[in-house]
Amino acid sequence: MVTDPIADFLTRIRNAQMANHRIVEIPASNLKKRMTEILYDKGYILKYKFEDDSKQGIIKIALKYDATTKLPVIQSLERVSRPGLRTYAKPEEFKRVKNGLGISIISTSKGVMTDKEAKSQNVGGEILCNIY
Repeated sequence: MVTDPIADFLTRIRNAQMANHRIVEIPASNLKKRMTEILYDKGYILKYKFEDDSKQGIIKIALKYDATTKLPVIQSLERVSRPGLRTYAKPEEFKRVKNGLGISIISTSKGVMTDKEAKSQNVGGEILCNIY
C-alpha cells in the first residue's frame, strides 16, 4: 500500500530517467491519468498509453530524452503538497517555476491543471508538484 500515490508517480518517473529507461509503468488512477496528460501536452514525455488489467489499470509512459545530449527532458520533479503538509494557493499567489520555464500541477475545484491554466480561470487549489 502506497501512502502518497503522487510522490510514487513522480519517483517512478525520476528513477526510470536515472536508469535511462525508455518506458515506465505506473499503477493508474484518475489523478495520475490527468497528470500524465498534462505532461504530454506540455512536451515533457514522448507518449503514453492507458491499459486496463484485472485490477486498477496501468499507465505506460514513454520518456523523452534530448537527441544530442541523451539527457532527460524532465530535469526535476518535486512534490510540493504532501499528506503531512498540504500546500494551497490562490491564483495571485502562484509562484513561477524556473522563471516561467517549468510548470506547477494544481488540483482545483475545476479539475487538475497547470498553474497558468488555473491563473487564467482564476481558481486556486492544492499545488501538487513542480516540474521543469
